Amino acid sequence: MSKHGKRYLELRAKVDHEREYEPAEAVGIVKGLASAKFDESVEVHVRTGLNVRHADEQLRGTIALPNGLGKDVKIIVFAQGEKVGEAEAAGADAVGGEDLAKRIEEGFDDFDVAIATPDMMSVVGRLGRILGPSGKMPNPKVGTVTMDVGKAVEESKSGKVEYRTDRTAIVHMVIGKASFEDRKLLENYAAVIEELIRAKPSAAKGRYLRSIAIATTMGPSVKVDPSRTREILGEAPAATIAA
Repeated sequence: MSKHGKRYLELRAKVDHEREYEPAEAVGIVKGLASAKFDESVEVHVRTGLNVRHADEQLRGTIALPNGLGKDVKIIVFAQGEKVGEAEAAGADAVGGEDLAKRIEEGFDDFDVAIATPDMMSVVGRLGRILGPSGKMPNPKVGTVTMDVGKAVEESKSGKVEYRTDRTAIVHMVIGKASFEDRKLLENYAAVIEELIRAKPSAAKGRYLRSIAIATTMGPSVKVDPSRTREILGEAPAATIAA
């Protein structure tokens, strides 16, 4: 018996799951399939050919989406001294040290991004088992461990998001809301794919971007042709993107 409900199955039947759609058509289909009572997020799922068990084939970084995420990004900051005021002035939703760590240990998780100054990592370190699995652990490689907390908060608020491969070498990212104009979703989608191509590990072998799919929070996925991305940006067809 299917684990999905009748509505989902009816929506799924409207998609040709053997076909890879060009990006603009895929976005149009996905938006048309959004039927929840709330404004669903639009997600992109990219299966890579990376062997994530090898350190030199790890893929992780950040990207500032040109049109943001369409939501209020909630940010917490671990800081002390003058950095507390700097974080608050930039719009952080919660700022603290031991007190904030204790809240998280007691179950507080209503935030999207955690930022910390380097001197607070001794406090943050013990939260690894909580923040790590959800991808919220501050990391200097993606700019969330920094003394410039004001800038980090502002960038995250404006749509800067982190990406990384999961254990199965797939990158999952939100690229906006179903209510976005098609063009804005396409621009965010193109920015994500271009960034993944730019960040391709030098040790990667064989086919890099194996498959791409987009979907809304509650809807079925639609396959996208990986070779058609640069056409969105007005460039020549990128026949080598998936190579």
